[in-house]
Amino acid sequence: MTNQVIAQTATIPASASIAPFCVIGENVVIGEDVVLGVGCVLGDGSSVGAGSELGNYVTIGSEGRVGARTRIGDHTVIYPQVELGEDGFVGSNSSIGRLPKAAATSTVKAQADLPPLRMGKGFTVGCSAVLYAGTSYADADFIGDGAVVRERCSIGQNVVIGSGVAVENDTKIGSFTKIQTGSYITAYMEIEERVFIAPMVTTTNDNYMGRTEKRFKAIKGATIQRGARIGGGVILLPGINVAPETFVAAGALVTKDTTQNRVLKGFPAKDLREVPEEELLPPEK
Repeated sequence: MTNQVIAQTATIPASASIAPFCVIGENVVIGEDVVLGVGCVLGDGSSVGAGSELGNYVTIGSEGRVGARTRIGDHTVIYPQVELGEDGFVGSNSSIGRLPKAAATSTVKAQADLPPLRMGKGFTVGCSAVLYAGTSYADADFIGDGAVVRERCSIGQNVVIGSGVAVENDTKIGSFTKIQTGSYITAYMEIEERVFIAPMVTTTNDNYMGRTEKRFKAIKGATIQRGARIGGGVILLPGINVAPETFVAAGALVTKDTTQNRVLKGFPAKDLREVPEEELLPPEK
């Protein structure tokens, strides 16, 4: 008695280590030196790259792809057709690639035909993160513990999304941007490259706050352009444009478009002075 259920069409090399109570479906391909913990379930047509390690009770949905040398923590679910790159890490109790289920009154309706989640190489996803289908991640992204990233987002390379951050649907985040602990990134935002967003920043996208049909056409989050820096506890109102290299001081309320290379401060925010030359990013090549 092996306490395992393994389909005859699965490809499993002798170097793989399969713990008790694993279920391995039809046409599964497991690479050399893979380690599966107790109770793992690999759906039909899924694959796990060489040198990867799955913790206890990990589920890989049908046709899911886990790249080589990737580690996945206990009780994590990788949904069907998700593609995870090489040299990655997913913490325990995470949900990767799930389909959204919207509330009946939500402005965003559930979409069953979303493409699967795709993650580049060298990624890190913390514990208890929830990442939805329909979003793509470039290489070397970092997603902190308890973060939520919704559907139809595009995440550039080397992006940091900190612990407890919520990124809502249809948002684009440029490469080398950092979003720190507890910030709320609303739907329909565009954040360009090398933006810094400090902890507990709040962004908004609905001037009607859920009232009237006009809101459906007017909903739009802020656009934050290259190199802007947003201080702790800042509030950005719907649809504003934060110009390149803007510096918004902690606790400010930004109610209108900003001017490039300027420091803003106050509630509501007012233009204060020029950003020092030595703090500016090098020009783009």
